[in-house]
Amino acid sequence: MAGEHILIVDDEPAIRSTLRDVLEDEGYRVSAVGGGADALRFFADELPDLTFLDIWMDRKDGLETLAEIKRSRPEAVVVMISGHGTIETAVKATRLGAYDFVEKPLSLEKILVTVNRALEHARLERENASLRASLDQRAEIIGESAAIRALVEQIATAAPTNGRVLIHGENGSGKELVARTIHLRSVRNGRPFVDVNCAAIPEDLIESELFGHEKGAFTGALARRHGKFELADGGTLFLDEIGDMSLKTQAKVLRSLEEQAFERVGGKDTIKVDVRVIAASNRDLPALIREGRFREDLYYRLNVIPIEVPALRTRKDDIPALVSHFISQFCAENGKHAKTLSSESMGYFLAYDWPGNVRELRNMVERLVIMAPGDVITADDLPAPLRPKEAAAPAGEARDRSLKDARDNFERSFIIAELRINDWNVTRTADRLGIERSHLYRKLKAYNINPPRRDS
Repeated sequence: MAGEHILIVDDEPAIRSTLRDVLEDEGYRVSAVGGGADALRFFADELPDLTFLDIWMDRKDGLETLAEIKRSRPEAVVVMISGHGTIETAVKATRLGAYDFVEKPLSLEKILVTVNRALEHARLERENASLRASLDQRAEIIGESAAIRALVEQIATAAPTNGRVLIHGENGSGKELVARTIHLRSVRNGRPFVDVNCAAIPEDLIESELFGHEKGAFTGALARRHGKFELADGGTLFLDEIGDMSLKTQAKVLRSLEEQAFERVGGKDTIKVDVRVIAASNRDLPALIREGRFREDLYYRLNVIPIEVPALRTRKDDIPALVSHFISQFCAENGKHAKTLSSESMGYFLAYDWPGNVRELRNMVERLVIMAPGDVITADDLPAPLRPKEAAAPAGEARDRSLKDARDNFERSFIIAELRINDWNVTRTADRLGIERSHLYRKLKAYNINPPRRDS
């Protein structure tokens, strides 16, 4: 791409001049220095898009310079040039991180081809890094509650291993997020993460989805298809809602786990793979085993490292952080001004039990970011079922709590929200609530509200 910056490091003025002229004619921005020390000073201030580095130079040779460049700028793209290179030198340069190796006398045509390839390589590396950063951000587990800290510790223990993981949790609690985080923190993070929702695929298609099929294996199989196990080779396969898989498919999955091999549907060739399997379910698998609907041997194969994802109602202290995270995300995605949630609205968020867990919370925040007219999302903006006065009780279902219980629950949540806004300063919070500080202290004691411990 014209305008990209190329650095030439060579102690021969004629080489520097010739390369500069050719590259500038192609529209590149070019800098040139005469030695390794000058190159290192250049890299201290700026990272060029591509560097041509001569191997044989006085005082500091190119290989030594390359090693120091890669220590300080591992992302640097460097092409080595030499008048009398050997295979041994080329191998050493490659091991030190050189992208390519060209010999003098330089072929200008080859130089331009090398430039195009090296810059394209650099662009792909940047895109991949950006994608990985984006995935890392999406895979961020939000919260500081005891339940989330324990979950993060379990992930940190499980991720570096190749042990199979079985994740249990309610719908919407974040099982896939946990699986992706394990993959991203593992040695397989540069390889594919392939997910399969076993509950969403018809039983007659699940085997083809997992293991692929050969042309003509069944009606509609017009060409060979690679399955999810094959696509995940070297990486991680996430089997979501494993409890909805038929016994027949369970048997084939068990064999694949034991042998790390399988045959495509309608095929005879055995295909070897290296796949780490992470499974998840919202169902009681031991109960399914007792009912004869899930294989006990598969359960034990999958349940090497069990992880329980907590329901959102059991970690309500994390709700303010989750709301803030999702508001920032959806304001950016929808081109909205930064919005905030009023303390009264936060009280409703904290009082609600979120049966749909984080997924329900996320969808609610997205709706409010888009639909709420002002920069502050007020209680008037909240739809049912967040506002009790608008939420109808399910037909035929008795209320589990009295009106007083509901009011007390809301008041407690509202006070906690105000305390958070005021950094748990009781005097400021009492002023905002319009009550005496002694009255607020009585409320804190009555509702068993304790300020968080602060690390000294």
